[in-house]
Amino acid sequence: MGLLIAGNESTLAAALAAEAGKRFELFCAAFAPNRLPYPRESRPPAAYPGAGSGMAADNGGGRRGPILLDWNPGSPVSARALVLAAKNRLGRIDQAVLVCVPPAARKSAEDLNSADIEIIVEDYIKGWFFLTKELAVIFKAQGAGSLALALAGAAGGGGRDDVDLIGPSVSASFHSFAQALMASSQDALYDVFGFALPADSFAGGSDAGDNAGTFVFKTLEDGRRNRGKWHKFGSRLPFLGR
Repeated sequence: MGLLIAGNESTLAAALAAEAGKRFELFCAAFAPNRLPYPRESRPPAAYPGAGSGMAADNGGGRRGPILLDWNPGSPVSARALVLAAKNRLGRIDQAVLVCVPPAARKSAEDLNSADIEIIVEDYIKGWFFLTKELAVIFKAQGAGSLALALAGAAGGGGRDDVDLIGPSVSASFHSFAQALMASSQDALYDVFGFALPADSFAGGSDAGDNAGTFVFKTLEDGRRNRGKWHKFGSRLPFLGR
């Protein structure tokens, strides 16, 4: 079974890749680097260094683990190249997990940098549309497949003393996209799953992060009965669809 994990660099992406390493002898992963100057809640997936090398990690038993590939989220050409590269390396793509960990920008509107706004739209909004489109083409041609959309830290904008203009906007966009995708794919040949995961569960490689990784893949293994709905891990997630 061929697996592709793609998302922005984060401990959530690392936790899911670590769990995948226990279940798949070989899989593809693409982690888009953070291009924003704002501090992040989570750190990049150091467990799999060398992103972009196109080489599989060696875990002591030869060629196994992730094949790390390049991905520029804002480019439709890059999305197509990523999916084709993963398909060529693995033979086929049966499962894809897209991981969104929204950035935080606790600034007032007048202090936002125009270039950073462009990055947010390119890397955290447009990229999911481009990549999902390419995966849907592959799944339709195969007549099967499963797509999981994992969102970390789905939350509101905070109170007056903790205003975040960016994170909640990215969360809402990804959540709405996933919700619409699940609704529109009910009669499709492939399955779509939504996952809501608290971002702070993954700090420091916690057991909660490992459990969440197990939760995601176990839900996918259970198959079609779990398709088309949100699966929640944790208890501090303010908004969820059905």
